[in-house]
Amino acid sequence: MSFSSTTNLSNWLLAIRSKTLFVAVGPVLLGWALAIDDNGFHFWPAIGALAAAVLLQIAANLSNDYFHWKKGGDAATRLGSVRVMQGGLLSPLAVLVGAAVALFLATLIGWGLIIVGGWPIVLIGIAALLAAVFYTAGPYPLGYHGWGEVLVLVFFGLCAVGGTYYVTTLSCSWRVLWLSLPAGFLAVNVLLVNNIRDIESDMAAGKKTITVRIGPKRARQLFVLLLLISYLIPARLWLQGMVPVWAALLPLLVLLEVSMLARDIFHVHGVQMNSLLAESSKLVFYFCLLLAVGVLL
Repeated sequence: MSFSSTTNLSNWLLAIRSKTLFVAVGPVLLGWALAIDDNGFHFWPAIGALAAAVLLQIAANLSNDYFHWKKGGDAATRLGSVRVMQGGLLSPLAVLVGAAVALFLATLIGWGLIIVGGWPIVLIGIAALLAAVFYTAGPYPLGYHGWGEVLVLVFFGLCAVGGTYYVTTLSCSWRVLWLSLPAGFLAVNVLLVNNIRDIESDMAAGKKTITVRIGPKRARQLFVLLLLISYLIPARLWLQGMVPVWAALLPLLVLLEVSMLARDIFHVHGVQMNSLLAESSKLVFYFCLLLAVGVLL
């Protein structure tokens, strides 16, 4: 295969999956809001947390594409958007260098956050860097053995919300941890949609995702269950007096979108799931944003 000699912006935006970066931004904004509500918000650590989260997702996307391509997982029959190496848009070396640059920048920012937050940020940072690379790399690629959903819940939920809150307040609470779960669950749903769509190619590549293990029907049921739980958690915290009523009510503004996703997950198949994937990514951002505003109100 011949690779394009050009490195235009559109190719790189496709490579980093720019439309999915909502998934990294939303949970961090929720962490910001919780810190502001607890009078512990500090601007530069908060900006650093956002930049590190986005860079780590970019690094993960690029490295995962590189190692997935190297393992031969990008068959011509895959239903997702064209991968840049599969389509000859970027060379493997360019993608690998791009991942290394993103990891390097995230590490630089991480050192600044470590100065502020100490050893908990060291642990989060090392774990995030390892997960970004070894999701598809190494002798035991985590994404190939069903750990994808667990990692997404941890890093896009607990670490994104809780870590952001911690680095700007130097504390944590049960309220923060509970509210990190909806962000994580909705991010898991993005991966579920991706894996339901790609179940046949994943099986052919020996990739044992949770969807492959439990089957597409149960994966769809899990998708709906996580949507439901994501709404129940803020409602439960409001009943316990841990958040204002707006935290439970404002996310209802996207309830129509949620109901459409819950319907379409059972009726949309194949390449048509690409639009469902995009909408699931946007939902993470909008839900977290509305929940954040609700917390502040």
